[in-house]
Amino acid sequence: MTGRLSIVIGCLLIASALALINSQYQARRLFIELERGQALSRQYELQWTQLKLDQSTFGKHARIESVASRELDMEHVTPARTQYLTSVLVK
Repeated sequence: MTGRLSIVIGCLLIASALALINSQYQARRLFIELERGQALSRQYELQWTQLKLDQSTFGKHARIESVASRELDMEHVTPARTQYLTSVLVK
């Protein structure tokens, strides 16, 4: 009886050790996955901050005006260059 009990206890001990190894492996794998996700989150946050900065820079009135005059050859509207159209009603 003692030999059989020793074999059962030994098998349970081995199964318990394998379960412990497996759970530690899973914990390490999940921790690495968590770290990767947090690093990706930090990268996205940095890109979002850069995009907000770019948006505020490109949206400034002075920059839009300088690009319009330099690249598109646009000029300010003056009263001398303004043409007014009138509608003519035909009866």
